[in-house]
Amino acid sequence: MRTGKSVIHELLGAFPGIDEAMSYAEVMKLVRGMNFSVVVFDTAPTGHTLRLLSFPTVVEKGLGKLLKLKAQISPFMRQVSSLLGMNDFNPEQISSKLEEMLPIIQQVNEQFRDPAQTTFVCICIAEFLSLYETERLVQELTKSQIDTHNIVVNQLLFLDKNDKPCRLCNSRHRVQAKYLDQIEDLYEDFHVTKLPLLDHEVRGSSQIVEFSENLIRSRGTPLGVSE
Repeated sequence: MRTGKSVIHELLGAFPGIDEAMSYAEVMKLVRGMNFSVVVFDTAPTGHTLRLLSFPTVVEKGLGKLLKLKAQISPFMRQVSSLLGMNDFNPEQISSKLEEMLPIIQQVNEQFRDPAQTTFVCICIAEFLSLYETERLVQELTKSQIDTHNIVVNQLLFLDKNDKPCRLCNSRHRVQAKYLDQIEDLYEDFHVTKLPLLDHEVRGSSQIVEFSENLIRSRGTPLGVSE
C-alpha cells in the first residue's frame, strides 16, 4: 500500500511541465546567490525552447485553478484516502506545497517578461530552414512579451581579396547571400552579428576569447553580399 507522502509526490508530478519549471526556478535561486552580472542559458532548438518558455505560464494557470478548487476537492480527497486506508494522507500538504510553488513560478514569469532582466539572442545560419525557425521563434517570443533584438548569423564564408574560391565555395556564397539579404530585410530593427566559418574547432579558453572578438568588431562581408 502506498503512503500518503508518495501519493502527494505523484500528484505534484502530474502537472504538465512542473519538473522543468521547478528546475528552472531552482536554477534562478542559485543564480541570485552568485556574484555574476550576466547569466547565459544555452537553450535547445526552437521547439524545445518554446516549450520551456511556455512552462511557467502553463504551470501558473494550472496551479491557480487548482488552488481555487481546494475547498471543494479537500473533503473528497479525505474520504477517498480514508477508504483506501491512507490515514497519513493530508490534502493540506498538497495545498501548502502548491501555494509555495505559485510565487516562484510567478516570479519566473515576471523575469521572462522584464527586458531589464531577460533578453533572447537568436542564433542561426544563412539557410532556409534555420531562417524559418528563427522567424517562428521571434514571433513566439513577441507573443510571449519576451525581449529579443539580437540575431547572430553563424558559419559565414568570408574571403580575403586574393582568394580564388572553388565552385563549391561560390555556390555556398550565393546561398548565404540570398538568405542574408532576407535576414537584413526581416530584422532591420535588430542588431545582426555575422560570424565566420573557421577551418578549425574553437576549443579552450584562449580560442574562445579570440573568437569572441568577432562579436564586437566587423570582420568583413561574405563574397557576393553588399553592406
